[in-house]
Amino acid sequence: MSDQSSLSSLKLWSRRLLAATLLGGQVLVHLFTKKINRRNVMEQLALVGPGSLLIALLTAATVGMVFTIQVAREFISLGAGTAVGGVLAIALARELAPILTAVIVTGRVGSAFAAEIGTMQVTEQIDALYMLRTDPIDYLVIPRVIACCIMLPILTILSFITGMMGGILVASTVYGISGTVFLDSARNFLGLWDLFSGAVKAIAFGSLIAIIGSSWGLTTTGGAKGVGQSTTTAVVTALLAIFISNFFLSWIMFQGEGSATIF
Repeated sequence: MSDQSSLSSLKLWSRRLLAATLLGGQVLVHLFTKKINRRNVMEQLALVGPGSLLIALLTAATVGMVFTIQVAREFISLGAGTAVGGVLAIALARELAPILTAVIVTGRVGSAFAAEIGTMQVTEQIDALYMLRTDPIDYLVIPRVIACCIMLPILTILSFITGMMGGILVASTVYGISGTVFLDSARNFLGLWDLFSGAVKAIAFGSLIAIIGSSWGLTTTGGAKGVGQSTTTAVVTALLAIFISNFFLSWIMFQGEGSATIF
């Protein structure tokens, strides 16, 4: 009985994942062929950006401080204390800032997308939109996709800056590495491509969060219980998609040898 239930759940998840993939294709078409609802876009921008800013910055600062603690002690013992800032800068720009920001937005905003649209679906408000000749993709999904794709790179850059500030604080107060040495190391290691790649990842993650959250909401059934299940599954699926896509994006963007100068 348990095996049958698991198989049924897997089939349902696969169908909903296919629906999300198809929705992504529809979003691309509608972005270039339909009129964008600017009022809804502005509302979603406020929800995604300012609403997630504080927790994203706190997380980035903490991660930057912890990363510096873990790296500095080992590098100093190897005589490479001047490289701490550069290593932190690369880690934040390429991986930590975009990933952590995406995880936070998924938990806070992606779940809200699934819950809100799922509630509209089970209460037949989506059907009412069709009756009013309003496409739910244009009215609900597109503004969320645009908001996430705009705000995720901005939050990622702010998280990078905050993480570096946390790293400088720990490096200077705990390990005696001056801020000048720390920032010079970051300048030597970091290139424009590193910052650009982080922004590209953030845009990709933002689109995944919005599309998966919206799709799971639009395919919700079963009343209040179904809304709860859709919200949970949407968050898990979005996180899985973010981690898998991050691997492929990193693999594509960072092939070959690096060019950082350690000393």
